[in-house]
Formats: sequence, structure tokens, C-alpha cells
Amino acid sequence: MSWDDFFAVDMAQAELGQLLFYDPILSGNQNISCATCHHPDFGTGDGLSLGIGEGGEGLGPMRTAGTGDARIRKRIPRNAPGLWNLGHRDLTLMFHDGRLSIADTYENGFNSPAEEWLPAGFDNLLAAQAVFPLVAQFEMGGNPKENEIAGAIHDRIDAAWPILAKRVRVTGDYGDRFVAAFDHLETSEQVTITEIANALSAFMIHEWTSFDSAFDAYLAGDTAALTAQEARGMELFYGNANCASCHSGPLMTDQKFHALALPPFGPGRGRKFDPYARDVGFMGESDALEDAYRFRTPSLRNVALTAPYGHNGGMPTLRKMIEHHLDPVGSWERWTPEMAALPDAPWLEATDFVIWQDSREIARQRARIDITPMDLPEADIDAIEAFLRALTGETARQHKLGIPAIVPSGLPVEFGWSGPKTEG
Repeated sequence: MSWDDFFAVDMAQAELGQLLFYDPILSGNQNISCATCHHPDFGTGDGLSLGIGEGGEGLGPMRTAGTGDARIRKRIPRNAPGLWNLGHRDLTLMFHDGRLSIADTYENGFNSPAEEWLPAGFDNLLAAQAVFPLVAQFEMGGNPKENEIAGAIHDRIDAAWPILAKRVRVTGDYGDRFVAAFDHLETSEQVTITEIANALSAFMIHEWTSFDSAFDAYLAGDTAALTAQEARGMELFYGNANCASCHSGPLMTDQKFHALALPPFGPGRGRKFDPYARDVGFMGESDALEDAYRFRTPSLRNVALTAPYGHNGGMPTLRKMIEHHLDPVGSWERWTPEMAALPDAPWLEATDFVIWQDSREIARQRARIDITPMDLPEADIDAIEAFLRALTGETARQHKLGIPAIVPSGLPVEFGWSGPKTEG
């Protein structure tokens, strides 16, 4: 890979996007930012199986479900994915179920939950993706009657974006920053959610594009870049272990959907008419029964930094996820609820594992397996794990712009372990 494989970044827009990414101003109640669930200290994720969005307190694995009337009403149904290399030109879809993709379905360039109401002008797929967490009730939007954003969302999905855009452009010096960063803007009144999303996209591409791993060095001709064990793991990955049948290409994903029989838990993400606390995966988008419980193949770049694993974060370690691929049924039988990283929320305990009370549904999910079990000796599993760890970029932990010390809204910035790097 090279920078030519990624969308070009305007640095003024990236620097503006950095501020927006860490600024809680984009959430309905102005108490949660993009970084809350996608923080650099946790591999651009949050270290949890299922995220704690609106109403939670704290950051990363120590984030709590909140207290009193402000506590969370629902866990986020899926694991927060990493943000690595999402500006790659070959990416065609996003989200675990692929509900955002490049398509002409609605004559706006994308097939998305916003359908024909998605605004025009997004620079790329990542920019289009950036607007959806802002209007998700349990992620950043907030609950009905809590704020004007939440109220607008329940009118129509696109009703909240103009309100957010106005909130941003009249706060601090954001308006002037936008006019300076975008050539087509003459006044701050012209700032829309599209410019906000494009700035966020520019920042994420600049900050988390990563292709300087030991594996990349090996591909460039440095045969000594991989240890003997890592090289053996690579041989297995692309050979007898058959990992590359799904994890192929420069991003190590076929961008297709596969059922792995991961043990289910959480509130689920069914369709509107679905009474189950289950996640039907790609079937929710395709409406095809054969796609039930299939989820998007994730990229493996920097995979060692992004635990826990799976669409629901059900596998706590990279080793456990490898073992699950080799023996899905055995892994299912060995799995216990304690393996899920779920912050305590006693008021949600009744639903966290309610799906297990439906024996027929459990049987359906357990039986949907698209991968072929395989028996490998421990030494080979060790080698595959070593190779996957060799996919971590040399500079993956050295973020370029970092966390701003302050943001134009004046709202608190969540620093995590690394602390601020630049002035806002």
C-alpha cells in the first residue's frame, strides 16, 4: 500500500476534524464525543464488547453505565470497530451489517439508513459514515425530550443534521475555521453537516492510516522484517489455514459477510418488526434468509490493538478469536458470559442474555457457520497469532495530531492515558 491508495487529505480540514472528533458538541446532550467510543488509547475502539453511549460515564474499559435518570437505557448493540485505514479507495461498505455502501440506490451515491434523505457532497464513504452515530439515540443523539437533536431524530433522520451544523458554526471560532478550511465557503452560515463530516473524515484518514508494519516491510522486500515464527504464521495464513479466503487484499478483508456462530448477547439489532433481542446481521440489510447471522469481514490491520473481537466483542483476546475460527462449535460450548466485557448495569441484566432462553433461536445461530473447522497444533496457532501481531504498524501508537488540549466549545476533552498533544 501507499498513500496513493487513500483519499487525499487537506490538512486544514484534518486539523478542524481533530477538534470536532474530540468535542462533545456533536452529541445531543453535549456530553459524549466520537472519541468516547473510538479512542486512540484503546486501538481506536473502546475496549468493551458492547459500547456504553449516551448516559455513560468515563472512558474505555472503565466506562460505567451511568447513574440516576441519566443512566443508559440500552447498550449499543454492536462492538465499536477500529478506525484504521477507512480512507482506502477500495472500501465499498461500512458497519458490521453493511448498511452503508457505495451505490446508486437513492441517486446520492450511497445506500444508507437515510435513504433519499442523505445530504449530498460527502468526499468519500467514511465521511458519509460519520454522520450516522450523531443521530443514533443510544450512541450520541440522546433520548426523546432530552434535547432538540433527539426530538428531531424522531421526526426524520435528516432533521437533526441542520440543527447540529448550526450549533457548531455559531460556537467559538468554529465558523471562521470552516471558512478558512473549505474554499467553497464564503460565510460561516454556509456550513452544513456535509462539511462537518468531510472534516471528520479528513482527520481520521490522516490520523489512522497505517501501513508501516513488519508485514509491509516484508512485502517491500525486507525478508528479515518477520521473525521465523511470524513468517511461518504468514505461510499458514495464506496457505493451509485458509485465513486469506476471507481476509484478502491490502486491507485483509473480502468486504463480504460470513456467519461465525459467535455466542450472542446484548439487546440485539433486529428489524423494526423483529420481536427478538437478536442480531440478524446482513439479513437486516439484504432481507435474504441465507444472510442471517452473517457479518462483514473486518480488516486485520492493527488487529492486535482492537480487542475484544467479533461483531459483538464476544471474544476477549486475539488467541480466543483464532481458536473460534478453527473450532466454532467447540468455542461456543466453552464460551461463558464472563468473557464479555460488559460494564455493570443491573437494570439491563434481564435482557443482556435473554436470547439464551430461546432454545430455537440459539440453535439457529449455533448452526449458521460459513467457515470450515480445522485442527491445528498449538505451535501453528502460536505462529498465526504472531503473524497477526506483525500487522501492527510501527507508528500506530504515535498519532500524528493527537488529542487537542482544548476544543472551541470549551467542553471537556476525554484525554485517556495519553493526555493532550496539541493546543486547540
